[in-house]
Amino acid sequence: MTERLYYADSYLTEFDATVVGRDGGRLYLDRSAFYPTSGGQPFDVGVLRAAAEAGPLLRIVDVVDEGERVAHVLAPDSEAGLAVGARVSGQLEWSRRFDHMQQHTGQHLLSAVFEQLLGLSTLSVHFGTEAATLDLDTSALSAEQLAAVEERANALVFEDRPISAAVEEDPRDLRKQSARAGALRVVSIAGLDRSACGGTHVARTGEIGPILLGKVDKVRKSARVEFVCGGRAIRRARETYQALTRLGAALSTSVESVADVVTTRLAALERDSAALRKARESLDVYRAAELFEAARERSGAALALSVERHARGSVQEFRGLAQSYAKHPRAAFVVVIDEPAALLLACSEDSGVDAGAALKAVFAAGGGRGGGSPRLAQGSFETPAALEAALSAIVARVTAAS
Repeated sequence: MTERLYYADSYLTEFDATVVGRDGGRLYLDRSAFYPTSGGQPFDVGVLRAAAEAGPLLRIVDVVDEGERVAHVLAPDSEAGLAVGARVSGQLEWSRRFDHMQQHTGQHLLSAVFEQLLGLSTLSVHFGTEAATLDLDTSALSAEQLAAVEERANALVFEDRPISAAVEEDPRDLRKQSARAGALRVVSIAGLDRSACGGTHVARTGEIGPILLGKVDKVRKSARVEFVCGGRAIRRARETYQALTRLGAALSTSVESVADVVTTRLAALERDSAALRKARESLDVYRAAELFEAARERSGAALALSVERHARGSVQEFRGLAQSYAKHPRAAFVVVIDEPAALLLACSEDSGVDAGAALKAVFAAGGGRGGGSPRLAQGSFETPAALEAALSAIVARVTAAS
């Protein structure tokens, strides 16, 4: 059984212990300050060293809760020359531990505020490496609600309320009553929250640091709110400000005006894009008519076939032109792209050619992939030779329908 020192002191970073077990790359100690992954909070990392001699440091890369004992997983490159009974000293990485303490305590505070201000209970919690999330019992949250929660949460941080942890027998008045009976470890934020929890926490709300709420995603019937606390919040705010500064410089405006300038320019871009689409459609109609007339002059009374070839590009660029061409009577239009090898076929209703069926037959004969409707189909090919074979087969099929 491992004595879990972090229960009594979350700030303990160094300790002495005895090796009581070994299983491959896992060491078991009689006591440990290393926190194992539990309750959503990630594990600690750090080092162990033999207490009797200045031996090599053994890096702890994972800590696993195995019920009554805690497994310390060693890095593959660490020399685990510690026998059962050896005395060791351990040191955990404080920056990681304190970050986890800030996020975990911040979650307690946020869950309490969401419940008190909005009547929303916390369904689940996830602590990630960059941000943490709360799943709340609601389908949506407004920007005003988020702002109110964030403001209240930070006000409680500024109040620097004391936080305590103690084991209680059948505790009452918990924010979320535990299904377990008997003794429970209860973490309390003075005058705000009481929650059953085995994690590590800061001693006062002031140590949580600033709290920032982020994006909200709908997950099934709940709302998932992203948040960061303490050092993470400071880094997030700095990164956001730097991004806005770069954007402001690119737009020749101040950080404060970035949103308005972007909104104005996006509206102008949308107008220009709409005008460009209309111009492109008009050009497609004009070019299609020109190509059709030229093809009809060549073919006489037969089906008018035009083939356009391009060294590079995408057949998507020519869909509008092909569809405009196929609106003419007795018409077929083929676009060939050499790189990447692709082909597009458009046929009028009275052409006698089913574009999708024609391309399917080509695939069956020589490979390729794609498809489409009787009026418009497209495909891609593995090799230039396959593309040439497909083009020849398509032209032959169209010519036969003439």
